[in-house]
Amino acid sequence: MAWIYGGGFQIGEATRDMYSPDYFMHKDIVLVTLAYRLGPFGFLRLDDPNLNVPGNAGIKDQILALRWVKENIAAFGGDPNNVTIFGESAGGASTHICMLSEQSKGLIHKGIVMSGSALCPWANLPNKRWAYRLAKALGYQGEDEDADVYKFLLNTKGPELVRGNGMVLTKDEKHNRIPFAFVPTVEPYWTEQCILSEHPYELLKKTWSNDIPMIMGGCSFEGLIFYPEVTRRPATLDEVKNCKNLLPPDAGLQEDSAKAEACGLKLKDIHFGNEECSRKTMMQFLDLNSYRDFWLPIYRTLLARQRHSSAPTYVYRFDYDSRDGNAIRNILCGRDVRGTCHGDDICYLFYALFSHRPLKGSKEYEITRTMVDIWTSFAANSDPNCDALENLLFEPITRDVGEIKCLNVGEELEFIELPNMDKIKVWSGFYPPGKL
Repeated sequence: MAWIYGGGFQIGEATRDMYSPDYFMHKDIVLVTLAYRLGPFGFLRLDDPNLNVPGNAGIKDQILALRWVKENIAAFGGDPNNVTIFGESAGGASTHICMLSEQSKGLIHKGIVMSGSALCPWANLPNKRWAYRLAKALGYQGEDEDADVYKFLLNTKGPELVRGNGMVLTKDEKHNRIPFAFVPTVEPYWTEQCILSEHPYELLKKTWSNDIPMIMGGCSFEGLIFYPEVTRRPATLDEVKNCKNLLPPDAGLQEDSAKAEACGLKLKDIHFGNEECSRKTMMQFLDLNSYRDFWLPIYRTLLARQRHSSAPTYVYRFDYDSRDGNAIRNILCGRDVRGTCHGDDICYLFYALFSHRPLKGSKEYEITRTMVDIWTSFAANSDPNCDALENLLFEPITRDVGEIKCLNVGEELEFIELPNMDKIKVWSGFYPPGKL
């Protein structure tokens, strides 16, 4: 099992401090945690083919690590012909991107995509002169010429590049919920190492990974990850108004201002009703972002799997709300806020320095055992059904396009229709029918 950590493609580490393998080690698996370059080091893009910087170096690091696994894992007791790649957030999007790329064909045999997708708006951005803007933020005085920009950046110290990375986005881009500049992108020209030659929407229809099994899902209140941002800057709420700036950026709505206005009002209606976005309705704003940034792209990926995949796709929704065990929520929101935040599911797969270690016999211990059992059963057998589920059958999604059932991991385990489908379908309805 090859793990890819998250962190928005900007932060993260493949260390025991963050992802200690304690909970996996009683299972008959070999766990590999992959490291990759981040921020401008991993996702700088220049369009001049003579410079050979087409972007996605961080994903290419992951592919290289998977090649190493293929060639060497047998020496560690692993099976090079049964490799499961899994990751959360940017690691989930990375997992999905690897599954879409021809570069990883033959290197992976199953995928578990947690709280991410190649379709997430933060996981695939067009080039908006990011490299030039980074250089300008750090004092570059020249023209927007790739070769000159590249030379300047090559002569800039690493810590300065990290500092400049936080200075690239404009106020309008932040208002439109663009969180980072240097992330995966469709590459401007083909190379032998090319990861994304086309937009993921096109690759979803024809990718080789439509023939391998997949688990996909997320946490029930993903948007809680934005709680610190909103409490630190409440003006974010006042700027929402008619929700027009929160529409999915890849739906093509901004080209028709009247249509965008109408769609924005639809969002406002389903998430705020007759109320305005304000500090009083902050939780509705965070819930809205659960859909925009996570559950909508997850759902649209599942639609593509229903239409184009011959292999089973299993959907999970992590909804367990523990006062102590949901460490990510506690760190980001404090102990007075409840709900299952983005990243809370990894607290039940890996032990970290900031984690709560569950006591044997506790509900948290039971949930940890269940999550690890499901993940490792799928990795071993391509089937997540295991002893921890007892008599509950975890079934893959059917060919009935748009109808999604999931394993809901809460106080009890349930196999149910994916909750809040009414809202998800409003969001998905903003796209033209032929988009997938």
